[in-house]
Amino acid sequence: MRVTDILPAGSWDTTREIDRVLIDYDRRFRRRIVLATVLGAEVLIDLPQAVRLRDGDGLLAQTGIIRVCAQPEELMEIHAHEQGDLVRIAWHLGNRHLPVQLLGEYIRIRADHVIGEMVEGIGGHVETIQAPFDPEAGAYAGGGHHHRGDDDDDHRH
Repeated sequence: MRVTDILPAGSWDTTREIDRVLIDYDRRFRRRIVLATVLGAEVLIDLPQAVRLRDGDGLLAQTGIIRVCAQPEELMEIHAHEQGDLVRIAWHLGNRHLPVQLLGEYIRIRADHVIGEMVEGIGGHVETIQAPFDPEAGAYAGGGHHHRGDDDDDHRH
């Protein structure tokens, strides 16, 4: 199957879903890639520019829509007793250009024991978990969403 368009999460009719792809964070920013679906089919994404696929996006193919599912990976879930401490932790993570997922009272990042020790040293609490990782696209990702024309294949943070 060949993907002809990317449909942002929440914008497509889920009754048209025919299959799913389970993709980790590193593989969800591509211009061209062949993916195996949950049901064993292959789907080709071949677009003029790289796209950032997010959990819940739809891959439009001739036969229907394939849902993008963020694959669980080893993460650290960070929280703090004081809101100010969590904001300070977020600043330190951003200063290191780490991809972060903001979840209100928690921040998720990829598991890294050095960063975990830093977080605990400035008042945070870290729990290692297995969960889907869907970090913020960043201020320069093109505004409201994440598709077509955001970046090139080689740009990673």
